[in-house]
Amino acid sequence: MNQPNSPAALSILVDRAIAEPIGDQIHASLRQAIVEGRLVPGQRLPSGRDLAAQLGVARGTVRVAYDRLIAENLVFGAGSSGTHVCARLPAERADGEASLDGPLADFTRPFSSAPLPFQMGVPAHDAFPAKLWARMRTRAVRADAFAYTAYADPRGEPALRAQIASHLAVSRQMQCHPDQVIVTSGYRQSLMLALTALRAHGRKAWLEEPGYPLGRRALEIIGAAVIPVPVDADGLRVEAGVASAPDALLALVTPGQHAPLGVTLSPARRHALLDWAATRGAWIIEDDYLGELQLEGRAAPALAAGEGAECVVHIGAFSKTISPGLGLGFVVAPRSVAERLVEVAAVLSPAPNRTTQLAVTEFLRNGHYLRHLRQMKALYAERRRLTLAHVNKFLPGTMMAGLGVIAPLPQTADDRMVVGIARAHGLAPSALSAWYLRRSNAQGGLLLSATNLRPDNIETVCATLACIVASSSRSPHESNGRQRGVERPLSRNIDGR
Repeated sequence: MNQPNSPAALSILVDRAIAEPIGDQIHASLRQAIVEGRLVPGQRLPSGRDLAAQLGVARGTVRVAYDRLIAENLVFGAGSSGTHVCARLPAERADGEASLDGPLADFTRPFSSAPLPFQMGVPAHDAFPAKLWARMRTRAVRADAFAYTAYADPRGEPALRAQIASHLAVSRQMQCHPDQVIVTSGYRQSLMLALTALRAHGRKAWLEEPGYPLGRRALEIIGAAVIPVPVDADGLRVEAGVASAPDALLALVTPGQHAPLGVTLSPARRHALLDWAATRGAWIIEDDYLGELQLEGRAAPALAAGEGAECVVHIGAFSKTISPGLGLGFVVAPRSVAERLVEVAAVLSPAPNRTTQLAVTEFLRNGHYLRHLRQMKALYAERRRLTLAHVNKFLPGTMMAGLGVIAPLPQTADDRMVVGIARAHGLAPSALSAWYLRRSNAQGGLLLSATNLRPDNIETVCATLACIVASSSRSPHESNGRQRGVERPLSRNIDGR
């Protein structure tokens, strides 16, 4: 094997004694040879048959390695001429060069994976009726495969919009026509559609303080001037908003259950907010955050229900009730702005894939959604109770909030630092201070969701978090002297989860 593209020359190493799959070893060796220039641009790789025979592996194993290189734009297939190294390789980030995913820093990682303990915004994946959903999804795929091939309605499938309107009439006491419903890929798309349709650029917008960081960022991206309005036990302090910016174009609020404090907007504040919008010709964007998952008593009607609804753009999503993996939400627009919202959606961001819409339509139509919500409320109430009891042992003063708890931290602890350490150990709490626009008013603490805490993991993850908090709360001098002693029990706790 003295040819330039022989396995020996390419240093392809196959070691069956290690755990790494053979296909991964072949891919890594070929990739390194290409990046280092031992395989030059345009050079032909050995045929899959020849390389498999020389290495003593199956042809399919080599084929998979080649396919991965093709997907990485390192090689290309030329039919009967074989597989060749690309003339121009994709640029790689230089050592020390900043990553290009900085805007994603505030999102909980890892992406596209099972939810982590304490992670906010995700439902209990262990309690979802997966088999039922799989059957509905299969039927939806089959129905879509035999359906028409024209462009889908950019507002969303008519059947789904009708089911959403019917559901909202029962659950949120809203009266709306299906034509007022626009299906989206979730809260973020819904919010950007609303802000674009309302022409928020250059205008003032009230935002709850504390308030959802991604909502704040959406306002900033659209070019609105964000006006933080404080929240207390009765919800948004409308009089403070009027004093700060009476001429604001809109108010972005979570009246059902405030994010993240969990308080409900009081009747008096509801009337004051609606009166302000009607008097000033302003808009209210209602983020129905956990509105359908009120764990104590009956949920208050949506702001978009009843008198004053003509000033309210209502945003809902299925991410917290079914799964964020669906990528499905909706906007309910007042008639006066519905056509503008539809136009924006049709041009910029039409409804997501039809198959998912059809499956959710059946889930709603057959009563499975309401049944699932009822079961989840009971489950979440119990999990929140257990979480409160466990966390209160090492963080006294912890309070219930929404689907989880808010835990105060010792004054010497930085909540963002605690969150960073916790994520490195497989936990995903959120820092309360990150929800404040004005850092001078920010309160530290941990937001801990209870949705994925179960009897088989709650003691372990709470013990791990307690160790992290204890370590982070020491003075710098004490921490430097004892940090090494903390790492070992943390690693043991996570491994045994």
